Amino acid sequence: MINNNISEVITVNMGPQHPSTHGVLRLVVDIDGETIVNVEPDVGFLHRGTEKLAENRTYHQVIPLTDRLDYLSPLSNNLAYCLAVEKFFDVKIPERAEYLRVILAEMARVASHLVWVATHALDIGAMTVFLYAFREREEILDMFEVGTGQRMTSSWIRIGGIRADMPEDFFVRLKSFTDKFDSCVDLYENLLTNNRIWKMRTIGIGHLSDEDVQAYGTSGPLMRGSGIDFDLRRDEPYGIYDRFKWEIPVEEAGDTYARYKVRMKEMREANKILQQALEQIPATGEVMTDDPRVALPAHEDVYERMEALIRRFYIVSKGFKAPKGETYQGIEAPKGELGFYLVSEGEERPYRMKIRAPSYVNLGALNKMAQGHMLADLVAIVGTNDVVLGEIDR
Repeated sequence: MINNNISEVITVNMGPQHPSTHGVLRLVVDIDGETIVNVEPDVGFLHRGTEKLAENRTYHQVIPLTDRLDYLSPLSNNLAYCLAVEKFFDVKIPERAEYLRVILAEMARVASHLVWVATHALDIGAMTVFLYAFREREEILDMFEVGTGQRMTSSWIRIGGIRADMPEDFFVRLKSFTDKFDSCVDLYENLLTNNRIWKMRTIGIGHLSDEDVQAYGTSGPLMRGSGIDFDLRRDEPYGIYDRFKWEIPVEEAGDTYARYKVRMKEMREANKILQQALEQIPATGEVMTDDPRVALPAHEDVYERMEALIRRFYIVSKGFKAPKGETYQGIEAPKGELGFYLVSEGEERPYRMKIRAPSYVNLGALNKMAQGHMLADLVAIVGTNDVVLGEIDR
């Protein structure tokens, strides 16, 4: 006689070469039949060492390292790091640079969410959305190339402002993009939101309650998808975000479908911010501070530039060092709270840098989200976390 009540738990590997783990992420999965009993993320295959590398580089030389953290939104990483350093030096950012920083950060948010919806849909079986979302992302990367010379890792946001102003063609293209982007999001939603297969694969999958969110310290869409109304751009303002009007998308269900709706709304809200920034940005102005402690002189006149260089070298020769102390600055990155904790011993490089990476923290809730679901649902649960291993193996 066969005993159908016998349970046998086996352990299988998912990754690190599996395409649906979105990078070199290995998951050690205990399953009973096809039901997930336990999931243990095994990270470290990328071997970045960013935090240690920063101890041997000047504050400016660290910026290219930040590009490679969440490499789907490198400008957001630049912004968080530069804001933290600027706290040390108490640097005032020029008005036009503040607007350009917001523009670049919100473009990065949209580009990151487009990759998310494209790959998340592809994981679950919807290929058409992948093609449409990457079409719009290509436009954003083309605009980055026009403005910065690089499609992704440009290191364009610098301590004290941004590297250089944007050409007129950048603003023309961005205006055209923002005018049509809401209709593009409509297209994605027409394909997914009421699609019965999409809803079957996402509703009730990967549930996190508001208590779970707070216990695991998750942030970003994972937090707002569980009913917690919090966004650093509004609640702990930085830059000039207090000058714009937009809404914080919040959903109560706490499942994969709720987080999908949050991110789709966030793209629309980011588009609102971009439209307002284009309307408000000053027509002209400096884009880099003239504070010689943190910025090389940018004078066009050769004699003024030489004079500024001499002044800078004079300050450095007198033994200028960074202030002693510590600081933390977080921003609302596409995946959640990205923060940099810096410790200075008064030298030209950080004594210690610790990165609060949202992908790493959010990954901690994966087991809670996956237990009791089917093995096939793990693909959707990993996708709804939207992790990037560059900032996990930092």
